[in-house]
Amino acid sequence: MRIAILSPAWFAVPPSGYGGIEWIVSLLADGLVDAGHEVTLFASGDSHTKARLSCVFDQAPSEHIGRSLPELHHALDCFCQGDEFEVINDHSGPLAIALGGLVETPVLHTVHGPLDGEPGVVYQGLGQLAPGVGLISISLNQRKPMPELNWAGNCPNALDLQLYPCHPHRGEFLLFLGRMSPDKGAHRAIWVAKETGLPLKLAGKKQDLKEQHYFHEFVEPHLDDQIEYLGEVTHGEKVELLQNARSTLFPIEWEEPFGLVMIESMACGTPVIATRHGAVPEVIEDGVSGIIVDDYRQMPAALERADQLDPLELRRYVEDRYAPERMVEDYLRAYEEAAARASASV
Repeated sequence: MRIAILSPAWFAVPPSGYGGIEWIVSLLADGLVDAGHEVTLFASGDSHTKARLSCVFDQAPSEHIGRSLPELHHALDCFCQGDEFEVINDHSGPLAIALGGLVETPVLHTVHGPLDGEPGVVYQGLGQLAPGVGLISISLNQRKPMPELNWAGNCPNALDLQLYPCHPHRGEFLLFLGRMSPDKGAHRAIWVAKETGLPLKLAGKKQDLKEQHYFHEFVEPHLDDQIEYLGEVTHGEKVELLQNARSTLFPIEWEEPFGLVMIESMACGTPVIATRHGAVPEVIEDGVSGIIVDDYRQMPAALERADQLDPLELRRYVEDRYAPERMVEDYLRAYEEAAARASASV
């Protein structure tokens, strides 16, 4: 197939630091090329890919994140070439859905964020404006607020397992990886560390103003010899942390659409203790690949159960469910069905 993949404009593919969507886009584009398809990746010029690269920005315009004109310029580069492809798969965000309704090529938009609150209202309006654009979820739980949208497939995320070597041993510290925001729950991880008396390492970005305010109020006052904030780490540093942690804490209190950190940790052989929100019950099998609790205050008591999980079994669980080849197959199934529907309607 001739496939266009539209990445977010703001970070290179793959990203050098934070950027979960960009990692998925990189795996998908390269996997499709390996499977023999003709793929064009629309991303910044500092990206590295097996696909043909098309860009309007030589360097990712990260400093302009949130501005509409750079995002629109980037998306137009893809949709103005739409008739060259059999399918366009957009990962860039809701703005591109409106453009997708203007081209004859089948467009599938992967929803990487939540659909409750304002995002759900926006997607509902876009569904009315561009009803032909199919949506791909990354978990079935993600669909719950808006089951009536034009869902065209469910394609859970995957990992390049070569980049996450398993290191089976019990570490000495707890780990939190994620944005500094109340939803992600760094402050809850701090509470768990204080209850257990174990060291805690926190790593994640605090780029926008809300994240900075949250960090200064709820995280920074607790930093000491036990609680350490490492900032936004590189991929290599992240893997080393995951390999050497005793357990990764995932104390979310929101409808997380997927939760890539969970499978990253399991791939490295480190158990995850997570709260029962969002896609957590889809990603983790309680007592087999991690531990699920109903409330973060139950995490200290769950640590002993997490210690009993076999690191090599955690790795095998990820290999079975979250290999790139499985994700590529999921997307190809959605692409082929969309192309077939478009042909049948001509």
